[in-house]
Amino acid sequence: MADRRTALVTGANRGIGLEVCRQLAGHGLRVVVTARDQTKADAAARTLGGVDVVAAVLDVTSAASIRALTQDLDARGERVDVLVNNAAILVAESRGVLDLSGDDLRRTFDTNVFGALAVSQAFVRGMVARRYGRVVNVSSEAGQLASMGTYAPAYSISKTALNAFTRQLAAATRGSGVLVNSACPGWVRTDMGGAGAPRSVEQGADTIVWLATLPAKGPTAGFFSDRKPIDW
Repeated sequence: MADRRTALVTGANRGIGLEVCRQLAGHGLRVVVTARDQTKADAAARTLGGVDVVAAVLDVTSAASIRALTQDLDARGERVDVLVNNAAILVAESRGVLDLSGDDLRRTFDTNVFGALAVSQAFVRGMVARRYGRVVNVSSEAGQLASMGTYAPAYSISKTALNAFTRQLAAATRGSGVLVNSACPGWVRTDMGGAGAPRSVEQGADTIVWLATLPAKGPTAGFFSDRKPIDW
């Protein structure tokens, strides 16, 4: 279908990212499943069965990788209508802020913040030009200033910064047909969340997919959990 919307999901070869791809495909979107390795992207795409999927390499911390993907999608005639910035890392989880190394903080920001910003810069201009777009930044309640404690300083601070980026991008695109929001999936049973987490990947993906498929008059510049607004 020539008019089918296309969604690009970063960090999509497993966990919440892969489930987001599955649910978006179920909504009838063509899905670009990305991973840092082509073999992993291909394997993830195969798990989605016969749906309309493009497997692609993307390292969000590499400008060359982002540029290569944009060129590849252009060559395929693909446009990106929906962007889910899901790629993230969690390091030094139990190290307090006074013991946090600058390297761990920089590495976390490279993926969780600068990566989301760079990928958005690559694709959101096209959304604005076409007067349609949905951007979902996968955040966390760990980044909420209203309730922040001592947990995982690098990760928590990065998610606060990601939320600030959500507000900036939403303001920059307001009135253009592009809706930009942050989503908190909750504590989910993934490699990052661990086997003891209370939520399934299906539950974790639900709000992300809801925001990725909002109608024209849907919200923008918000932070949502279980489809409800939450405090920044």
